[in-house]
Amino acid sequence: MEDELPSRKAEEGGSSKRSQRQQERQGKLPRRHKEVKRSLQRPDCPEHLSGGSVHWLPEQPESEASVSVEDTAESCPKRWDRCRRGHFLHGPYPDTHFGPKACVLPNPTSVMHIQDPASQRLTWSKPPLNVLVIRKIRDETLLEPFKELCRFLVEEKHLMVYVEKKVVDDGSLMTDDSFSAIRNQLCTFREGYDDISDCIDLIICLGGDGTLLYASSLFQGSVPPVMAFHLGSLGFLAPFKFESFKTEVDKVFEGNAAIILRSRLKVKVVKGMFQRNEQLFSTQENGIAPHNHINNEAGKITLQLQVLNEVVVDRGPSSYLSDVDLYLDGRLITSVQGDGVIVSTPTGSTAYAGAAGASMIHPNVPAIMVTPICPHSLSFRPIVVPAGVELMITLSPDARNTAWVSFDGRKRQEIQHGDSIKITTSCFPVPSICCHDLVYDWFDSLAQCLHWNIRKKQTRLTDASDSSETDN
Repeated sequence: MEDELPSRKAEEGGSSKRSQRQQERQGKLPRRHKEVKRSLQRPDCPEHLSGGSVHWLPEQPESEASVSVEDTAESCPKRWDRCRRGHFLHGPYPDTHFGPKACVLPNPTSVMHIQDPASQRLTWSKPPLNVLVIRKIRDETLLEPFKELCRFLVEEKHLMVYVEKKVVDDGSLMTDDSFSAIRNQLCTFREGYDDISDCIDLIICLGGDGTLLYASSLFQGSVPPVMAFHLGSLGFLAPFKFESFKTEVDKVFEGNAAIILRSRLKVKVVKGMFQRNEQLFSTQENGIAPHNHINNEAGKITLQLQVLNEVVVDRGPSSYLSDVDLYLDGRLITSVQGDGVIVSTPTGSTAYAGAAGASMIHPNVPAIMVTPICPHSLSFRPIVVPAGVELMITLSPDARNTAWVSFDGRKRQEIQHGDSIKITTSCFPVPSICCHDLVYDWFDSLAQCLHWNIRKKQTRLTDASDSSETDN
């Protein structure tokens, strides 16, 4: 018995030390949970992301959205269940602590904080008064829908309707006496001459995807909410049907409609930024172009645009291969030799980039896509890079010809030696109003417009036995 006492005392001493260590560790837990609690609190969305009149619904209360200090290891399964029950499209906020001693270095300079897409709903701080109606021109079938919509907005909703001057000057509208009273109340503008960016509360598009691209080009800053009706050829970006336009418009004016923020690209064309010599774009050990060859004083920004779909750099009318260099955050990534390269948004992944072999990406995925056009290399696959990087495209010094660039199919111009194209994600997205929700609308457009994964259904076997056994 006496021999057992020391061992028992040792066990008791060891257990007391272990319990003491556990208490010390548990004493550290609240401080760590407090840090997680601070990191889980989402900052408010910048005002410029709301398009002026768009606001977000309030976040969850802090007691539900953050981790409690009293949570210990025993409550972890409950927290995991709570995270699994939540419906988030951007995923949960990642834990910045890894194990007992490792963590991410705090960085106060964050680029952008956005609300989770699943909870993005449209509401109005004030009732909308000015509506821009964009109609597909040179299409006679859209005259009657256009007149019905304008008559509804002016006579029943008592709104100020803006339309492009060339739409009002259409010969069919000028000769229609029944529409003359409405036509005289329409406000007209001319692209490139009149600035309407500060007076439009809502945009309604009648036509195909081109009308939404045109609406995006009219607003180089904050974009009002866009409601697109499918009256064109494809209509991938237009989820609404015009048959029930009065009901749909009333729902939007009431608020609480689901919206999807379609990211845009901020593009700058800089002329004469680089000096022309043989060592200009030579591959260095670190792949970075020498700064002494960059002539910032001579560089002149000749064009700055917000692009919704893609920026296309191609070989133009020349029969030679297009030879351009691609930089990512100042570092040379690769040279593109082929017919050209496409830099697109997730919205543009179902346009030219999709036809060139890129993957189709949901518009709420923050990314930039780089897709080669007929590359002269079998291993050149399309890539996806983070949305926050800056891409730069320049003409290779060994290129035999110049290149041409276009932005959403417009403003096509020539790129010569010494010119550069800088591309990054814009902070002014296009708030597109959803018909159902941002997930269902996208997959419905894939099936209806692009016939995604459409094939004849495989018939079931009449015999329940395995076919391989039957063959034997």
